[in-house]
Amino acid sequence: MKKLFSYLLTPFYLLIFGFLLVVFHPIQVITRLIWGYPVRKKAVDVLNYGLLYSLRILGTKITFRGLSKIPKNRPLIIVANHQSTLDIPAVIVGFRKNHPKFISKIELGKGIPSISYNLRHGGSVLIDRKNPRQSVKDILTLGKHIEENNYAACIFPEGTRSKDGKVHQFMPAGIASLIKTSPSALVVPFAIDGNHDLMKNGYYPMTFGVHLKFTALDPIDPTGMDSAELAKIIEDRIRKELGQ
Repeated sequence: MKKLFSYLLTPFYLLIFGFLLVVFHPIQVITRLIWGYPVRKKAVDVLNYGLLYSLRILGTKITFRGLSKIPKNRPLIIVANHQSTLDIPAVIVGFRKNHPKFISKIELGKGIPSISYNLRHGGSVLIDRKNPRQSVKDILTLGKHIEENNYAACIFPEGTRSKDGKVHQFMPAGIASLIKTSPSALVVPFAIDGNHDLMKNGYYPMTFGVHLKFTALDPIDPTGMDSAELAKIIEDRIRKELGQ
């Protein structure tokens, strides 16, 4: 029965998904040009809330935990495992008061309504994996940006999505670069659970009745810590939260 619901209800979610992306693209353009970042940011928050919570059409249960322990008055480096493209709306919704920015591959900077525009104009950085030197410079710039504004930067240090939900090894380089130019930032491990199951067949059919769990673990002050050791600690904490 769940499989039948998956096939029947996925088109309704995808219709809403596409509608939101198309409608909010011009809204972002207009709000940015007339009122600037604060109003455009609110539009992005509403967009991502819609992308995430319209999953209830598919019988999806959504649970956030641990966000009450996250400070609002200092920069954050959110370090998360990566399971699907829908990880992004969860981070934006959960950490909306911290103004999360992303480190994304350059290919996502064009061709996707709303999403590409937000990445280009919302303070995130688009890195070219074929140009590691420039990528490091861009990440350093992002660290400086969150340091100056008490914003958050989100990084997925596995480097790619885990299709089966198993956490891959965390690479420390990106984390180290962010800490270098944002020395007052706290590091927040963020465990994402369920998105791999929701998207195990890609976008069709999406899985009916999945419980998505998004958990902010205790923040870490990285002062004086070796970046490789820090990445391993974060990876181990997320693995433990996911029962791995």
